[in-house]
Amino acid sequence: MSTQSHEPTAGDRGTGTDPTPTPTDTGSSRHEDPLRGSRTSGLWVAVIASIVVLVLLVVFIMQNTERVTVAFLPWEAELPQAAALLIAAAAGMLLAGIVGSMRILQLRRRVKREVKVNRKG
Repeated sequence: MSTQSHEPTAGDRGTGTDPTPTPTDTGSSRHEDPLRGSRTSGLWVAVIASIVVLVLLVVFIMQNTERVTVAFLPWEAELPQAAALLIAAAAGMLLAGIVGSMRILQLRRRVKREVKVNRKG
């Protein structure tokens, strides 16, 4: 029994007998890559990252349980230090998100205006 292996030659190019994908190949070569990321693998990465963040958050809360007094303008409250810090962080993220969204809307309006002017001119 002899096994024959077919080595591609110059005559095989373009005839479809070459088993190696060429840059012009589209379609099935996308599914052949076993290391290609998928939505499922991305979801698993997000789940694992969320679990790590959650564990770190629980440790942070457990280590910062002493009560502190927080005063803001006319309001004053006594709450755990971890809660005060998390509320401050969430408020900062919310404020940054609002400012960032306003800037994005401003830029979109400017681009629409410029596209409109360029179509007329």
